Amino acid sequence: MSRNAKVAIGGVALGVVLIWLLPFWAAVLVMVGVPVGAYLLLDSSQRRRLRRVSRKELHR
Repeated sequence: MSRNAKVAIGGVALGVVLIWLLPFWAAVLVMVGVPVGAYLLLDSSQRRRLRRVSRKELHR
């Protein structure tokens, strides 16, 4: 199993656990807020690079 597949399975499992433990709106807030927060922590040059490259190039 590839590393990306393991990360995806872990993300889905975390989402299911959050929805089960928290109210729906709180689980959605966490699942959306974590990636947005990570994006906001990047500096401007990293954000530019992230927008410029394709999804395929990110996984090199």
